[in-house]
Amino acid sequence: MKLKARIASAILAAVALVIAGLMTAPPAASAQLTEVTGFGANPTNLRMHLYVPDGVGARPPLLVAVHYCTGSGPAFHSGTEFASLADRYKFIVVYPSATRSGSCFDVSSPQALRHDGGSDPVGIVSMVRYVQERHNADPERTYVTGASSGGMMTNVLIGAYPDVFKAGASFMGVPFACFATTDGSMWNSTCSGGQLIRTPQQWGDLVRAAYPGYSGPRPRMQIWHGTEDSTLRYPNFQEQIKQWTNVHGLSQTPSLTDQPRSGWTRTRYGSTGVKAPVEAISLQGVGHSLPQGGMAAMVIDFFGLSEGGGPDPTITPTPPVGQCRITYTMNTWNTGYTAAITIANTGTAQVSNWSLAFTLPSGQTITSTWNASISPNSGQVTARNASYNGSIAPGASASFGFQATHGGNTAKPTAFTLNGTACTTA
Repeated sequence: MKLKARIASAILAAVALVIAGLMTAPPAASAQLTEVTGFGANPTNLRMHLYVPDGVGARPPLLVAVHYCTGSGPAFHSGTEFASLADRYKFIVVYPSATRSGSCFDVSSPQALRHDGGSDPVGIVSMVRYVQERHNADPERTYVTGASSGGMMTNVLIGAYPDVFKAGASFMGVPFACFATTDGSMWNSTCSGGQLIRTPQQWGDLVRAAYPGYSGPRPRMQIWHGTEDSTLRYPNFQEQIKQWTNVHGLSQTPSLTDQPRSGWTRTRYGSTGVKAPVEAISLQGVGHSLPQGGMAAMVIDFFGLSEGGGPDPTITPTPPVGQCRITYTMNTWNTGYTAAITIANTGTAQVSNWSLAFTLPSGQTITSTWNASISPNSGQVTARNASYNGSIAPGASASFGFQATHGGNTAKPTAFTLNGTACTTA
């Protein structure tokens, strides 16, 4: 009997330890991208994907992140740093997806360019309202960013819905109403070619006409453009500056001009601080391949979403800027190429569970990979480690590669970001 009693006592003690462990162990991360349907008025049948990080507050900020032509919400989620920044600073991200042929957003129709006029902007605003109602997102901290078609849509949403968005950040965009058409087409070659030049007053009047009678505050605007953009030409950068400084009643003379990085020229209008009413960043020698290399973090700073936040203690530390080096070697032929990439850890901390973000030049499409998984297969892509090469010790390196097709453009990516940190290139 004594032996049975001791066994029973041991079992009970073990069970108690297990229960205690379950009660004290931290919960596993569960945040994932999910699709939402039935979110409200949606005249063009957009799709909505939602990312809610673990541990968001009772009144979380909200960011709408809008993809490029041929892209999708999930591709923009996996190919940009906004989700990892959301994990760190605890804001919600909505990723709209265009569903028409070519997957471009409507930034040209009369309906899209008028407050509550219809088309894609109405569907995106419905997504915002849904998250504000279902997840208690803060209307006073609701923002929008996007690239290419998404950058143009950022201008449209900031112009037509100043009551919804508090700030925007446009990568490779054009001014509000620059793409306007009346013939049902969605492409305006005069605008895309940088040939539509107007006065600041004319550009500002187009914004003001989108929401007649609105007298409230106007959203702050951050503008990014590469000097060698051959899709949406560089003159659109200055035209956006004209428009948004006029909307804010500001001089076109910058309050601050600096170079946050080599080849970058930043101008701020109306203030010298990080929350200037208008901020513009020109990137020398860069084409149609944004955002990249830590730019998303500067967007989050501009919005103010990094204030009071800090690194999530559950995130593995990564090397600071410049303590990773990328070697990118190509072997090309008439319609294809292979690329071999080596990630060298030049810092003092181990890199774990790495992901390398970069942008493939236009016309390049990945067909197969080795030693890593890469998604999507074109545009802004992210390579993630295989099960056997996820750790890179200080002084060590990891290599992977892929095969791809091209349409004549065999240029290399211009910037690489490892776990959200910019790397140097060999």
